[in-house]
Amino acid sequence: MPERTDLADRIAVFGGTSRSLLQEIPNEAAAASRRLSRDLLSAAATLTVKEARYLVNAYFAMQEGRAAAGNQIRALSQTDQPHAVIAWLHSQNATVEKQIMRALDAWSDSIPIAHWAKGVGIAPVIAAGLSAHIDMGRCPTVGHIWRFAGLDPTQERQKGTRCPWNADLKALCSKIGESFERPGNDSDFYRRLYLQRQAQEAAANDAGKFVEQAQRKLEHFKLTGNTDARTSYSLGKLPPTHVHARARRWVVKLFLSHYHEVALRLAGQAPVKPFGTAILSGTHYIAPPNF
Repeated sequence: MPERTDLADRIAVFGGTSRSLLQEIPNEAAAASRRLSRDLLSAAATLTVKEARYLVNAYFAMQEGRAAAGNQIRALSQTDQPHAVIAWLHSQNATVEKQIMRALDAWSDSIPIAHWAKGVGIAPVIAAGLSAHIDMGRCPTVGHIWRFAGLDPTQERQKGTRCPWNADLKALCSKIGESFERPGNDSDFYRRLYLQRQAQEAAANDAGKFVEQAQRKLEHFKLTGNTDARTSYSLGKLPPTHVHARARRWVVKLFLSHYHEVALRLAGQAPVKPFGTAILSGTHYIAPPNF
């Protein structure tokens, strides 16, 4: 039997199936992770915008992979089947995710607008993603950000043509909306506004103010079967999920308007117009929180 010089050799010798060796892997990987983390924060300062975008996408891809591995582990555990290698993969994904988050957190700390975003409840990876995707030099108004994020209702994606918005930024905004909607969110400011808007949308829906939108849904979207959504649209009402989506989209657009205003003011510029709610609700100006 060849000499076992390192962990990789030992796995090769035993065919990668030894339970004792697999139990050693997380410990040795953790030690390597600690060695890596000493240089990670220094390296994070040199990240380019392109690299930051790549790391943000990699982080969420790993998150999905870890969730899938977790589901597989639970399924195998119920039948007493071995799953040590999958458990190892699950552990490694979690470790790398934390390292990526630390790097992006450190990188975004050097960006004033990202630092503000994290202060109002935006997760470090998402804050880094916003900074990596939004070029304020190309966004004289918040409307430019809305369009780039796919939040302009006048935009439509035509079959066979290039997508008119940035899919990665749109996904980030969707995650922001979900975080504002989720109970226990760090940002009480935006969650409170979301709940207020949801109540307004629900009241308007009950009052029959969305009849035209419901009719358009019936005309332009394929709703097969006797679904709850079809029933609601047929009655001139929006289904609850649609009402929630409207409220969520509103609060995300409000956050982006604050993001745009704060970014310009931090750069010593005045916004063309404070979009706090002049456009979004037609009532009074809502100032950015923590600024």
